[in-house]
Amino acid sequence: MGERREGLVRARKAANLTQEKLAALLPADAKSVRAWESGRSEPRPHRRDRLARLLRISPARLEELLREGTAADRRRPPSVLLPVVVDGRTVALPLDRATVAASGLARLVPGDAAQSAVPTTEWDAMSPLSRRSLLKNGLPVAALPALGIGGAEHVARALENPRRYLDKTVTHYFRRQLDQYKHEDGERGPAKTLPMTLGVLDITGRLARDAAADDQCELLRIASEGAEFAGWLYRDRRQMADSLYWHDRAMEWAQAAGDGTMQGYILLKKAQVAYDERDPRRMLVLTRAVRNGPWSLPRRLQAEAAQQEARAEAMLGASADRVNRTLDVAWKLLDDAGPAESPLGAHFNATLLNMQTAICYTEAGEPRRSVELYEKTLKETQFSRRDYGFFLSLMANSLALSGEPDQAARTGLVSARRAAETNSRRTKEELRRVVEVLKPWHNRPDVRELREALNS
Repeated sequence: MGERREGLVRARKAANLTQEKLAALLPADAKSVRAWESGRSEPRPHRRDRLARLLRISPARLEELLREGTAADRRRPPSVLLPVVVDGRTVALPLDRATVAASGLARLVPGDAAQSAVPTTEWDAMSPLSRRSLLKNGLPVAALPALGIGGAEHVARALENPRRYLDKTVTHYFRRQLDQYKHEDGERGPAKTLPMTLGVLDITGRLARDAAADDQCELLRIASEGAEFAGWLYRDRRQMADSLYWHDRAMEWAQAAGDGTMQGYILLKKAQVAYDERDPRRMLVLTRAVRNGPWSLPRRLQAEAAQQEARAEAMLGASADRVNRTLDVAWKLLDDAGPAESPLGAHFNATLLNMQTAICYTEAGEPRRSVELYEKTLKETQFSRRDYGFFLSLMANSLALSGEPDQAARTGLVSARRAAETNSRRTKEELRRVVEVLKPWHNRPDVRELREALNS
């Protein structure tokens, strides 16, 4: 049971809507609206843009209101709206708290930090008089370049007039923000990374609608990469419908930008979602589309796709020789890959291919061979906390299938701690599969401890 989302209730009332009237305008049923406001459920992705418009708030603000009251929301450092003076007017520029802290802006704030960096979750709740007071005392942009945010004025201008002020200063700013979120994701987890990612998507999507052709194309590329990343974050949260929604948006934007490489990459990520759902036939269709599509993919991505194809084949009962031949193709492609290929494939290296090869062995009915590969190559120093925990859960499954329940449970417990630290529901779901395999040994102390850890 979630906690009541008071901010969502206030937004509805501020829009002069009853629950019944809001439901009729969406359209939805009043019971769904009550469930959203009570924290029992969330609106589906396809409803959210219209819901935000009816409530007269931005899509990013709606996402914040839907997170309101959760434990993750209470812990996360909020984003801020930075008042920036542009041509005598003040524009609220969205920045994450880490950027503000790193820039030194906090040192310029006299007294209460809330006077110049207001959490967005509080912004809509402020009275108009309080907002005017805050904006009147906003920091002038002349002070920003020396603090490391030289493009802030330009970004703020572009938010007001994309056709006149949008240029590489602005697009580079949003790409840097997105790259930062990707870099931090493995340590912070989706609960902290998703809100800021959705904020960037909201802004770049709005800018792209009004931008000139060349700038629009670059913004669409950024939006496509950001939407694919949002799809991954929802995948880690096990919100699969939301994940596929954002992958579809990513594909739409990649097609609009004419980015063939990104289109192939998104299909590859959809194939990975199919594996999470243990749908090997869909995996096979998608990975073959990746490998045979009308695009030129970096060899690293081709290697990852070949590995995915081998895994699907193994799940569908292909012979060991056939699976190994496809894996050999993946290793050959990776060996031939150069260091200067597309950033989209930069993450895929020999360590990751070893992990995925181990998964193939387990799916092919050779869990002991998989365990040997995990023991040889799975090192904590080579992965983020979240990814290390995820691969430990797969190793625990292979150990359980190999008839080693105590070691499987102990490995699972380490994985469970990493999953809790990063709020990775995907890892927790894999661990529940492990517990199922360990049912014949359910009375063993380590197995019981793992089961209790997952139920706590």
